[in-house]
Amino acid sequence: VQLQAYGGGLVQAGGSLRLSCVASGRTFSSYTMHWFRQAPGKEREFVAALTWSGGSTYYADSVKGRFTISGDFAKNTVYLQMNSLKPEDTALYYCKASPSYSGSPLPKPYDYWGQGTQVTVSS
Repeated sequence: VQLQAYGGGLVQAGGSLRLSCVASGRTFSSYTMHWFRQAPGKEREFVAALTWSGGSTYYADSVKGRFTISGDFAKNTVYLQMNSLKPEDTALYYCKASPSYSGSPLPKPYDYWGQGTQVTVSS
């Protein structure tokens, strides 16, 4: 089982990026897909989540109205559209698949984490 995140890069403040997380090795039809991020010297924090069944979405207050999580079940891929980026959004962004929604970055049984993709927002 593997989660592959990509799409990060360097962007100016106010710009946009779209991250993708592709899952392989199994299907996650009953899972919740999450995005987390970790800035240097800070703890990993929750960004957004999407449940495949029902399509419920969850967002951290800091990204509401600017970020949108979506998914393509047929492609086993979840996206994070990031608009109006700010320098404080600079971080390594990770995707996680877990049996239920959880905003906690602590590892739990049956969770799958992908490697990070770097997002850098210049002022």
